[in-house]
Amino acid sequence: MIETRRLLLREYTMDDFEALYEILSDPETMRHYPAPFDKARTKGWITWNLANYEKFGFGLWAVVLKETGAFIGDCGITLQDIDGETLPEIGYHVHKKHWRRGYAKEAAAAVRDWGFQNTRYDALYSCMKHTNVASCSTACAIGMKKVKEYTDPKNALSFAYAITRSEWEALKK
Repeated sequence: MIETRRLLLREYTMDDFEALYEILSDPETMRHYPAPFDKARTKGWITWNLANYEKFGFGLWAVVLKETGAFIGDCGITLQDIDGETLPEIGYHVHKKHWRRGYAKEAAAAVRDWGFQNTRYDALYSCMKHTNVASCSTACAIGMKKVKEYTDPKNALSFAYAITRSEWEALKK
């Protein structure tokens, strides 16, 4: 479990299905994805992350408000194909009723720190569709810089942001 000032990040369980489905099935939240998720794809999302925990020791974690215990999204590290390379990516989804409160930044910064403290990766990435200004802003807010623009079969033009271990160490000083 990762704890921040306002958030707890913990492993998914199947009990998170309904709250996650509310987020991933929402057309506004998922407008930068090819399509909102149906129930089968949402269940598969949880199953994929449970498998990632077993295989890698990380995945996307459920993000919960400490004050209320409410499930508000997910954030974590997954291995993603970024322009033909398999790279560790910090990803995040926050329920739209909790947007613009800094939760994605807070969770992503904690995951960034966890990643550098608990893995040997020399860089961590975030990738997103070029139209996803909020995700670009979150990546920048945790010290990432745009390192690549590339075509992606799902999103047409995508951006990759990254922070290196040495940049992170300088940021933490």
